[in-house]
Amino acid sequence: MKKILILSLLALVFGSCNRSASYDATGTFEANEVTVCAETTGKIITMEAEEGATMHAGQVLAVVDTTALVLQREVLEKQQLAMLAAKPNVQKQVASLREQISKQEKELARLKRLQAGEAATGKQVDDVETQLRVLRSQLDASLQTLNANVASVDGNAAAIESQKRLLDDQISRCRIVSPTDGTVLVRYAQKGEMAMTGKPLFKVADLENMFLRAYFTSDQLSRVKVGQTVKVIADFGGSEQYEYEGTVTWIASESEFTPKNIQTRNSRANLVYAAKIAVKNDGKIKIGGYGEVII
Repeated sequence: MKKILILSLLALVFGSCNRSASYDATGTFEANEVTVCAETTGKIITMEAEEGATMHAGQVLAVVDTTALVLQREVLEKQQLAMLAAKPNVQKQVASLREQISKQEKELARLKRLQAGEAATGKQVDDVETQLRVLRSQLDASLQTLNANVASVDGNAAAIESQKRLLDDQISRCRIVSPTDGTVLVRYAQKGEMAMTGKPLFKVADLENMFLRAYFTSDQLSRVKVGQTVKVIADFGGSEQYEYEGTVTWIASESEFTPKNIQTRNSRANLVYAAKIAVKNDGKIKIGGYGEVII
């Protein structure tokens, strides 16, 4: 019995030694995590997403009460309509003056013809010309005033339109949507709670496209490059291991000290280079899980 135990321990030791030499680097699996925050303040009236739920980009996660914002928009809408209704109609308001000017121009032309035949005096012509200049001055002044009023009304209406668009944007932000395809990892709030601008509501991660953050020594860098295909092994302890094809997507430009929980083939290496290796997850890989890389 004792002999069998010794042989088992030796086998375990040699197995560990062989295993340590079977990979080039190790690391932990990570995912692109996004913390979704509230973009407005209000009471949360619906919570569509539960922890563990799979969401698609643009899918509604939660809805914040929009009642106050909608009422503000209605007030602005009515103010804008009333303002535009009071905008002066320039052409109608100066129509009378234009008609008088037209009549005086005809009268002036008639008198000049009579004057040419010595049937009208110069004073009569001068009087009509004076009246015509007065009417034209009145028209110019009226147009100036009316156009200024129209510009003022249009400016105020445009300002209200901008406020309406701002409220529309705030109302749209009351619908909290998933920024990406992924899984809800954490839900930080519940229905009925108050959402505050910037308050975290969910954490969403893409668990289908994960990556292993591994560390290579400077001696290994000559054999690793971005775009390279490598073998990734997800180790769950014991004999439970799964092999995946991985692609190197990023290599750090600067070295760093070896993290305490990371091993490399050269355990004496103090400086290593971090790298990200993209892996297509089949559902088995978990965030924080241990992985090995074979170049």
